[in-house]
Amino acid sequence: MLSQDKTDYTYSRSPSYSLDVNSDNNMDNYDVPFMSRRSYKASYVPSVTPHSRMPPKDTASSRRRSARLAAQNGEDFPDQSVSTQFSSHATIKPSQVRPRSVDPAMGRAKVAPRSLRGRRSTNQSGLFSENDYGREEQSLTHLYDLQKIVTNDQEVWDMIKLNVSPRDDYKPFLIVTGLDEFDDTELSELLGDLLKQKPAEAVGIDSVIVVDNIPQVGQDRISKLRNVIRKIFSKYGEITTEHYPEENGKTKGFIFLEYDSHDHAVQAAKNMTGYKLDKSHTFSVNLFLDFDSYGNIPNDWVPPEKQNFVDHGNLKSWLLDPDCHDQYSVIYDGGETTAIFKNTPTEGVLVEARKRWTETFVRWSPLGTYLATMHQKGIALWGGEKFVQIKRFAHQGVQLIDFSPCERYMVSFSPILSTSDEPMAIIVWDTRTGYKKRAFHCETASQWPIFKWSPDGKFFARLSTDVLSVYETPSCGLLDKKSIKIPGIKDFSWSPSENILAYWTPEAKDNPARVTLIEIPSRKELRVKNLFNVGDCKMHWQLQGDYLCVKVDRVTKSKKVQSCNFEIFRIREKLFPVDSVEIKDGILAFAWEPVGSKFCVLHGEPPRVSASFYNIKKNANIELLKTMEKKQANSVFWSPSGQFVVLAGLRNMNGYFEFIDSNDMTVMNSREHFMATDVEWDPTGRYVVTGVSWWSHKVDNAFWVWNFQGKLLQKCARERFCQLLWRPRPPTLLTKEQIKEIKKNMKTYTKQFELKDRMSLTKASKEQIEKRQKLLADFQTLQEWLEQTYESQKEERMSLRGGLDTDNFDSNFEELEDEEEVEFFLGEEITEIDEFEYE
Repeated sequence: MLSQDKTDYTYSRSPSYSLDVNSDNNMDNYDVPFMSRRSYKASYVPSVTPHSRMPPKDTASSRRRSARLAAQNGEDFPDQSVSTQFSSHATIKPSQVRPRSVDPAMGRAKVAPRSLRGRRSTNQSGLFSENDYGREEQSLTHLYDLQKIVTNDQEVWDMIKLNVSPRDDYKPFLIVTGLDEFDDTELSELLGDLLKQKPAEAVGIDSVIVVDNIPQVGQDRISKLRNVIRKIFSKYGEITTEHYPEENGKTKGFIFLEYDSHDHAVQAAKNMTGYKLDKSHTFSVNLFLDFDSYGNIPNDWVPPEKQNFVDHGNLKSWLLDPDCHDQYSVIYDGGETTAIFKNTPTEGVLVEARKRWTETFVRWSPLGTYLATMHQKGIALWGGEKFVQIKRFAHQGVQLIDFSPCERYMVSFSPILSTSDEPMAIIVWDTRTGYKKRAFHCETASQWPIFKWSPDGKFFARLSTDVLSVYETPSCGLLDKKSIKIPGIKDFSWSPSENILAYWTPEAKDNPARVTLIEIPSRKELRVKNLFNVGDCKMHWQLQGDYLCVKVDRVTKSKKVQSCNFEIFRIREKLFPVDSVEIKDGILAFAWEPVGSKFCVLHGEPPRVSASFYNIKKNANIELLKTMEKKQANSVFWSPSGQFVVLAGLRNMNGYFEFIDSNDMTVMNSREHFMATDVEWDPTGRYVVTGVSWWSHKVDNAFWVWNFQGKLLQKCARERFCQLLWRPRPPTLLTKEQIKEIKKNMKTYTKQFELKDRMSLTKASKEQIEKRQKLLADFQTLQEWLEQTYESQKEERMSLRGGLDTDNFDSNFEELEDEEEVEFFLGEEITEIDEFEYE
């Protein structure tokens, strides 16, 4: 008899041993129901830990079937049920480690190690035969609970393999084999409940991928190739097996990789197809399982089924508005309601409104095509005339998103820690297909956006310690397979118009601080500017990419800020000349004119804040246009079309605004929106919105619409107003010459626009008059109906009041009974006045 004492066995992971049972005493305590009359061999196989065990049903029918089989063979069937258990095991790996011998004094045989080798064969039932354990890795099958099965039949042991699970209790199980002689009907009678739970046979290659277009190298470089391939593909999971086919001493150009799970292989095949290793090798990755389907392609072509076209509407429909009215989104009711309005000179026209459209905030894509809403489970994109859902992106706990300038890609961030090795913090998505292009870890605290995009969307870059990583699309792999090592790099930014990167490094030992311009993808240095006594730098690109301003804080030896310099790089001129502007006051704000060569600087300390305007002349020095002193401002907002600027005192400056024309440096208007928190220009530069957000202040929540001259047009009070965002417009299709011609003839177009504005106002007045007339007509109709109803009920009123007509009581007072007058004496007060008192 086999002992259950776990101290009797010591073995490595999964060795296999044979157990010869020769003593009748070993069978005295076992009573296994009879199953088959043939000669078998018994073996003892310690197993690996099973993934799960599911006990089969122990029903009366199963006991009756066992009793019937025993009766047919003239045997007694003990009055107890046969309990079975099923195991979905991991693999078994033989080993040569010898366990301790079993104690002969207790009637136990010695256990000698052996390797179970042989040919794999499967019988009709799908159960493994006694040769199933010939390979190094095989799956275990059906197990019987040895503690609940007893028998005195010696021959039954010839068909049983004993399996001891390596748990703390070392509970023994039996593996039933040798059932080849039974047909399906007999097996269903014998093991009906057990067969229902058997697993499907594993192919064994579901975790293997095939990678094509691998470089063909010789023996001297194959080790390096292995390291490169392992580094690239191991990020999707553990690689257990690698195979590099060779021919004539060189690799054939394709390899086989096996992962530890099928899911990891699927992820690798999906994400690595199209990966560019170098200029000559782009990977093509497929699952090994797919090759069967590739080889069984029929010769007769069958046209695919037509897929129903999902019409999302015209995604550019708002651009077709005949009056060119822009749209804006508004979140109010504390975030419960999100609405889209069309801006008109008189009032906003509602386009769409929905409850709980987003859980936090919304964001427009850079070209205005999509509206992104945020949810706990991910992001949704909406578009078209009716704002139907275009795509969904599953990213649990997402908090921040960012689009590429071309809208082809979207980056999302979630702070939720992943429970697996697969990165989930930052994900790059394809907005058209909804596929995940690549995921990244977020190991250190960073500023959003973590990835900064090139203006054409072909590259995006990320800053790490002493490293600038530039990735290329659509593969989302590192540019040239390596990052740019820049010791001490602090910050970088892309040019808004060209693939030029600007970054700066601080002073280190005897090396000065540097601002460097490099071209991507060539990585060629275009310009280097050395700086001294630098505390910090901030980079500001002009929207058209004509100029780069680097704000440099100059410090003393004690690290105190002494002054501020603005280093202006002229990107369009030869050799990138640099001009410098020094301001000794503290800097509050800096802003470029989006279209033009001017910039504005707020400097000084409140309440003595000055606004200085500068202009960059071509091939000349920087000109100071004007300095406006004693301004209540802490922010600068330029119109998207240039020329006009708003100096705003937000939040603690009580919402004071000045509207300035930078051409003649005149203040067009000064207004106040108390406790304003936000300022937003519309894409055309004709309107500007100021708002008090409920997210910042809990009272006076509203947004006001002004024209560019500072005239108040609308006051829109929304309950718990939170956010307003103008819908962006794509770049104009007009050339610079056409735009210049339009500006030249602006007076002609102005007359047309003024006439159309007056017509729109007249139309609005006419609509208002018609609305009032309709209300009056409805009131008169209701009044007539009430009078007719009143007259028709007169007889009923008189019958209820005893025949008395009370309709005219107000005009016939004489018909009423005499009134009785009652007087009440309230009191009397006597005051004596001395007539000589005032003499």
